[in-house]
Amino acid sequence: MNIKEAARKRHAVKKYTGKAIPTDIVSLLNDKIMKINQSADLDLLLVTGKSDGLSNIAKFILSKGVKNYFILAGKESPELDEKLGYHGAELMLYSQMLGLNTWWIGGTYNSKNISKYLKSDEIIAKGIIVVGYGETQGVVHKCKKAEEIATYDGIAPQWFQEGIEFLLYAPTAYNKQDFVVKGNDNKVRLYSESGSFGEIETGIGKYHFEVGAGKENFEWIE
Repeated sequence: MNIKEAARKRHAVKKYTGKAIPTDIVSLLNDKIMKINQSADLDLLLVTGKSDGLSNIAKFILSKGVKNYFILAGKESPELDEKLGYHGAELMLYSQMLGLNTWWIGGTYNSKNISKYLKSDEIIAKGIIVVGYGETQGVVHKCKKAEEIATYDGIAPQWFQEGIEFLLYAPTAYNKQDFVVKGNDNKVRLYSESGSFGEIETGIGKYHFEVGAGKENFEWIE
């Protein structure tokens, strides 16, 4: 499975079989996390064999069989939320390529339990991503139309159209897809208007847009 196939097939999965992730797959995930942490100055972490990162609501009402999760964390900075969104999306699609399923939890996680895994008080956790083998592959979420979120100055090139296609596969809070995308020549501005989750969703959206458009075809502007 390549990354575009992964983006198309990834859906939120909340119920899991409880099957352990094999050690070789865990090693691949940890290698990926190490590379991201080194390049992006983050503190992402994989916790296996535990469900303590879930709140009681998520654990007993929303989910089933959760045994593993990624912690989304880093030192406070103006860019932290967007970086966590971008590289969290990278982890989700990488996991999908390895045959795993995921569920991004931005609200109903147990911050007290997560804090014990953080290396210092300077590190802040902003959510978790559940990972494992789902009972199902999830369901397709309803998508907005491209023209509802995107404009391009002139005739939109193919790369821009494909960027929007893959952006609409991205997970967002309550599936609102509050993205705004503006293109002009090879310049693209993308942001989310999703309130407190806006910067995280901007990062998620940028990663998905790059998957579709190809990073070599454009550059981001603020």
